[in-house]
Amino acid sequence: MAKIELTDRFHMEVKEQGAGVPIVLLHGYCGSSDYWHSVVPLLSERYRVITPDLRGHGKSYAPNGAYTIEQMADDIFQMADKLHLEQFILLGHSLGGYIALSFAQRFSERLLGFGLIHSTGYADSDEVKQGRLKAVEDIRAHGIVPFIDQLVPSLFNQDRLERVEDEIRLAKAIGYHTPPQGAIGAALAMREREDRTAVMAATKLPLLLVAGRQDQKVKPERLFTTAGSNVTQAVIEDAGHMGMMETPEELNQIVSSFVHKIKITHT
Repeated sequence: MAKIELTDRFHMEVKEQGAGVPIVLLHGYCGSSDYWHSVVPLLSERYRVITPDLRGHGKSYAPNGAYTIEQMADDIFQMADKLHLEQFILLGHSLGGYIALSFAQRFSERLLGFGLIHSTGYADSDEVKQGRLKAVEDIRAHGIVPFIDQLVPSLFNQDRLERVEDEIRLAKAIGYHTPPQGAIGAALAMREREDRTAVMAATKLPLLLVAGRQDQKVKPERLFTTAGSNVTQAVIEDAGHMGMMETPEELNQIVSSFVHKIKITHT
Protein backbone atom coordinates (compact mmCIF):
# COMPACT_ATOMS: atom_id res chain seq x y z
CA MET A 1 0.00 0.00 0.00
CA ALA A 2 1.28 3.45 -0.91
CA LYS A 3 0.27 6.86 0.30
CA ILE A 4 -0.38 9.32 -2.52
CA GLU A 5 -0.41 13.01 -1.71
CA LEU A 6 -3.13 14.96 -3.47
CA THR A 7 -3.98 18.66 -3.28
CA ASP A 8 -5.12 20.43 -0.12
CA ARG A 9 -2.95 18.14 2.03
CA PHE A 10 -5.26 15.23 1.20
CA HIS A 11 -3.66 11.78 1.08
CA MET A 12 -5.08 8.65 -0.47
CA GLU A 13 -4.01 5.11 0.36
CA VAL A 14 -3.68 2.97 -2.76
CA LYS A 15 -2.82 -0.69 -3.39
CA GLU A 16 -1.46 -2.04 -6.67
CA GLN A 17 -0.97 -5.59 -7.90
CA GLY A 18 -0.21 -7.15 -11.27
CA ALA A 19 0.70 -5.76 -14.68
CA GLY A 20 -1.09 -5.04 -17.94
CA VAL A 21 -4.23 -3.06 -18.70
CA PRO A 22 -4.90 -0.87 -15.63
CA ILE A 23 -8.17 -1.49 -13.79
CA VAL A 24 -9.17 0.85 -10.95
CA LEU A 25 -11.68 -0.66 -8.50
CA LEU A 26 -13.65 1.70 -6.26
CA HIS A 27 -15.22 0.25 -3.12
CA GLY A 28 -18.62 1.03 -1.64
CA TYR A 29 -19.84 2.99 1.36
CA CYS A 30 -18.06 2.25 4.65
CA GLY A 31 -15.73 -0.08 2.79
CA SER A 32 -12.07 0.09 1.79
CA SER A 33 -9.70 -1.41 -0.75
CA ASP A 34 -10.00 -4.62 1.29
CA TYR A 35 -13.53 -5.12 -0.08
CA TRP A 36 -11.75 -6.46 -3.18
CA HIS A 37 -9.43 -8.85 -1.32
CA SER A 38 -10.82 -11.96 -3.06
CA VAL A 39 -11.05 -10.41 -6.53
CA VAL A 40 -7.66 -8.70 -6.79
CA PRO A 41 -5.55 -11.91 -6.77
CA LEU A 42 -7.67 -13.27 -9.63
CA LEU A 43 -7.69 -10.15 -11.80
CA SER A 44 -4.04 -9.31 -11.14
CA GLU A 45 -2.94 -12.51 -12.86
CA ARG A 46 -3.58 -10.67 -16.14
CA TYR A 47 -4.08 -6.99 -15.32
CA ARG A 48 -2.68 -4.13 -13.27
CA VAL A 49 -5.26 -3.74 -10.49
CA ILE A 50 -5.41 -0.52 -8.47
CA THR A 51 -7.60 -0.26 -5.37
CA PRO A 52 -7.72 3.06 -3.51
CA ASP A 53 -9.34 3.87 -0.19
CA LEU A 54 -11.85 6.59 -1.04
CA ARG A 55 -11.97 9.94 0.71
CA GLY A 56 -13.24 9.40 4.26
CA HIS A 57 -12.64 5.65 4.17
CA GLY A 58 -9.97 3.17 5.18
CA LYS A 59 -6.60 4.84 5.67
CA SER A 60 -7.27 7.80 3.39
CA TYR A 61 -7.79 11.32 4.69
CA ALA A 62 -11.21 11.92 6.24
CA PRO A 63 -11.99 15.64 6.37
CA ASN A 64 -14.93 16.94 8.34
CA GLY A 65 -18.08 18.21 6.63
CA ALA A 66 -20.20 17.06 3.71
CA TYR A 67 -18.44 15.59 0.68
CA THR A 68 -19.66 15.60 -2.91
CA ILE A 69 -19.49 12.82 -5.48
CA GLU A 70 -17.66 15.27 -7.74
CA GLN A 71 -14.96 15.81 -5.11
CA MET A 72 -14.52 12.09 -4.75
CA ALA A 73 -14.23 11.67 -8.52
CA ASP A 74 -11.69 14.52 -8.63
CA ASP A 75 -9.65 12.55 -6.08
CA ILE A 76 -9.54 9.63 -8.51
CA PHE A 77 -8.49 11.96 -11.34
CA GLN A 78 -5.58 13.22 -9.24
CA MET A 79 -4.66 9.67 -8.24
CA ALA A 80 -4.60 8.66 -11.90
CA ASP A 81 -2.26 11.54 -12.69
CA LYS A 82 0.05 10.62 -9.82
CA LEU A 83 0.17 7.01 -11.07
CA HIS A 84 0.68 8.15 -14.69
CA LEU A 85 -2.48 6.41 -15.87
CA GLU A 86 -3.18 7.92 -19.27
CA GLN A 87 -6.18 5.65 -19.82
CA PHE A 88 -7.68 2.95 -17.65
CA ILE A 89 -10.81 0.98 -16.84
CA LEU A 90 -12.81 2.31 -13.89
CA LEU A 91 -15.23 0.02 -12.03
CA GLY A 92 -17.19 1.15 -8.99
CA HIS A 93 -19.16 -0.77 -6.39
CA SER A 94 -22.23 1.02 -4.99
CA LEU A 95 -20.87 4.43 -3.84
CA GLY A 96 -17.90 3.73 -6.10
CA GLY A 97 -20.31 3.44 -9.03
CA TYR A 98 -21.65 6.94 -8.39
CA ILE A 99 -18.07 8.19 -8.43
CA ALA A 100 -17.29 6.28 -11.63
CA LEU A 101 -20.29 7.91 -13.33
CA SER A 102 -19.18 11.39 -12.29
CA PHE A 103 -15.69 10.62 -13.59
CA ALA A 104 -17.03 9.28 -16.90
CA GLN A 105 -19.25 12.33 -17.35
CA ARG A 106 -16.37 14.79 -16.99
CA PHE A 107 -13.19 12.89 -17.86
CA SER A 108 -14.27 10.31 -20.44
CA GLU A 109 -11.06 10.77 -22.43
CA ARG A 110 -9.14 9.12 -19.59
CA LEU A 111 -11.20 5.93 -19.75
CA LEU A 112 -10.97 2.78 -21.84
CA GLY A 113 -14.28 1.75 -20.30
CA PHE A 114 -16.16 1.91 -17.02
CA GLY A 115 -18.70 0.02 -15.02
CA LEU A 116 -21.15 -0.07 -12.14
CA ILE A 117 -21.26 -3.04 -9.76
CA HIS A 118 -24.35 -3.19 -7.54
CA SER A 119 -24.91 0.52 -8.20
CA THR A 120 -27.28 2.79 -10.15
CA GLY A 121 -27.40 5.92 -12.23
CA TYR A 122 -30.53 7.14 -10.44
CA ALA A 123 -30.42 9.79 -7.73
CA ASP A 124 -31.70 8.95 -4.24
CA SER A 125 -35.47 8.83 -3.79
CA ASP A 126 -37.00 11.04 -1.10
CA GLU A 127 -37.28 7.99 1.15
CA VAL A 128 -33.63 7.07 0.73
CA LYS A 129 -32.60 10.69 1.29
CA GLN A 130 -34.38 10.56 4.66
CA GLY A 131 -32.52 7.34 5.39
CA ARG A 132 -29.21 9.07 4.72
CA LEU A 133 -30.05 11.74 7.29
CA LYS A 134 -31.03 9.08 9.82
CA ALA A 135 -27.70 7.35 9.22
CA VAL A 136 -25.89 10.62 9.91
CA GLU A 137 -27.89 11.12 13.11
CA ASP A 138 -27.24 7.54 14.26
CA ILE A 139 -23.49 7.79 13.65
CA ARG A 140 -23.29 11.11 15.47
CA ALA A 141 -25.29 9.79 18.41
CA HIS A 142 -23.93 6.26 18.77
CA GLY A 143 -20.74 5.98 16.75
CA ILE A 144 -19.78 3.84 13.78
CA VAL A 145 -19.86 0.33 15.33
CA PRO A 146 -23.62 -0.11 15.91
CA PHE A 147 -24.30 1.48 12.52
CA ILE A 148 -22.02 -1.05 10.79
CA ASP A 149 -23.48 -3.94 12.80
CA GLN A 150 -26.91 -3.05 11.43
CA LEU A 151 -25.82 -2.19 7.89
CA VAL A 152 -23.49 -4.99 6.85
CA PRO A 153 -25.73 -8.08 7.15
CA SER A 154 -28.36 -6.33 5.01
CA LEU A 155 -25.85 -6.07 2.15
CA PHE A 156 -25.57 -9.83 1.66
CA ASN A 157 -27.91 -12.39 0.12
CA GLN A 158 -30.30 -13.06 3.00
CA ASP A 159 -30.73 -16.70 1.97
CA ARG A 160 -27.00 -17.44 2.27
CA LEU A 161 -25.95 -15.60 5.43
CA GLU A 162 -24.66 -18.71 7.17
CA ARG A 163 -22.46 -19.55 4.17
CA VAL A 164 -20.79 -16.14 4.14
CA GLU A 165 -20.23 -15.61 7.86
CA ASP A 166 -16.50 -15.00 7.36
CA GLU A 167 -17.18 -12.41 4.67
CA ILE A 168 -19.71 -10.64 6.89
CA ARG A 169 -17.18 -10.51 9.71
CA LEU A 170 -14.58 -9.06 7.35
CA ALA A 171 -17.00 -6.45 5.98
CA LYS A 172 -17.85 -5.44 9.55
CA ALA A 173 -14.18 -5.20 10.52
CA ILE A 174 -13.54 -2.96 7.51
CA GLY A 175 -16.57 -0.85 8.36
CA TYR A 176 -15.51 -0.38 11.97
CA HIS A 177 -12.37 1.39 10.73
CA THR A 178 -14.34 3.95 8.74
CA PRO A 179 -13.82 7.34 10.42
CA PRO A 180 -17.23 8.57 11.64
CA GLN A 181 -16.78 11.91 9.89
CA GLY A 182 -15.94 10.02 6.69
CA ALA A 183 -19.12 7.96 6.90
CA ILE A 184 -21.12 11.14 7.50
CA GLY A 185 -19.45 13.07 4.70
CA ALA A 186 -19.98 10.26 2.19
CA ALA A 187 -23.62 9.72 3.23
CA LEU A 188 -24.32 13.39 2.51
CA ALA A 189 -22.50 13.11 -0.83
CA MET A 190 -24.72 10.21 -1.88
CA ARG A 191 -27.83 12.07 -0.72
CA GLU A 192 -27.11 15.08 -2.91
CA ARG A 193 -25.85 13.32 -6.03
CA GLU A 194 -27.55 13.99 -9.33
CA ASP A 195 -29.28 11.52 -11.62
CA ARG A 196 -26.76 10.26 -14.16
CA THR A 197 -28.83 7.73 -16.09
CA ALA A 198 -28.44 10.05 -19.10
CA VAL A 199 -24.66 9.67 -18.84
CA MET A 200 -25.05 5.91 -19.06
CA ALA A 201 -27.40 6.20 -22.03
CA ALA A 202 -25.18 8.64 -23.93
CA THR A 203 -21.73 7.13 -23.40
CA LYS A 204 -19.93 5.54 -26.33
CA LEU A 205 -17.43 3.91 -24.00
CA PRO A 206 -17.66 0.21 -23.15
CA LEU A 207 -19.97 0.05 -20.12
CA LEU A 208 -20.27 -2.86 -17.69
CA LEU A 209 -23.34 -3.24 -15.47
CA VAL A 210 -23.26 -6.00 -12.83
CA ALA A 211 -26.26 -6.70 -10.60
CA GLY A 212 -26.96 -9.20 -7.83
CA ARG A 213 -30.24 -11.04 -8.19
CA GLN A 214 -30.63 -11.02 -4.40
CA ASP A 215 -29.55 -7.39 -3.91
CA GLN A 216 -31.93 -5.66 -1.49
CA LYS A 217 -30.21 -2.27 -1.85
CA VAL A 218 -30.10 -1.85 -5.63
CA LYS A 219 -32.51 -4.01 -7.60
CA PRO A 220 -31.28 -5.05 -11.05
CA GLU A 221 -33.92 -2.91 -12.76
CA ARG A 222 -32.44 0.20 -11.14
CA LEU A 223 -29.09 -0.61 -12.76
CA PHE A 224 -30.12 -1.87 -16.19
CA THR A 225 -31.43 1.45 -17.48
CA THR A 226 -29.55 1.40 -20.77
CA ALA A 227 -28.61 -1.12 -23.43
CA GLY A 228 -26.59 -1.10 -26.61
CA SER A 229 -23.69 -2.68 -28.44
CA ASN A 230 -21.26 -1.01 -25.99
CA VAL A 231 -23.15 -2.18 -22.88
CA THR A 232 -22.52 -5.47 -21.08
CA GLN A 233 -25.20 -6.48 -18.58
CA ALA A 234 -24.57 -9.32 -16.13
CA VAL A 235 -26.60 -10.75 -13.27
CA ILE A 236 -25.01 -12.82 -10.52
CA GLU A 237 -27.80 -15.08 -9.32
CA ASP A 238 -26.48 -15.83 -5.81
CA ALA A 239 -25.15 -12.36 -4.98
CA GLY A 240 -26.72 -9.67 -2.88
CA HIS A 241 -25.03 -6.25 -2.80
CA MET A 242 -21.54 -7.67 -2.19
CA GLY A 243 -20.64 -9.78 -5.19
CA MET A 244 -16.92 -9.13 -4.72
CA MET A 245 -17.14 -11.01 -1.42
CA GLU A 246 -20.06 -13.36 -2.04
CA THR A 247 -19.15 -14.59 -5.53
CA PRO A 248 -15.63 -13.34 -6.34
CA GLU A 249 -14.87 -16.01 -8.96
CA GLU A 250 -18.00 -15.19 -10.94
CA LEU A 251 -17.36 -11.46 -10.70
CA ASN A 252 -13.78 -12.03 -11.87
CA GLN A 253 -15.04 -13.92 -14.91
CA ILE A 254 -17.46 -11.12 -15.79
CA VAL A 255 -14.85 -8.37 -15.40
CA SER A 256 -12.15 -10.35 -17.23
CA SER A 257 -14.46 -10.98 -20.18
CA PHE A 258 -15.34 -7.27 -20.31
CA VAL A 259 -11.69 -6.20 -20.21
CA HIS A 260 -10.74 -8.79 -22.82
CA LYS A 261 -13.30 -7.35 -25.24
CA ILE A 262 -11.92 -3.86 -24.65
CA LYS A 263 -8.37 -5.09 -25.34
CA ILE A 264 -9.50 -6.63 -28.62
CA THR A 265 -11.36 -3.47 -29.62
CA HIS A 266 -8.38 -1.22 -28.86
CA THR A 267 -5.66 -3.48 -30.28
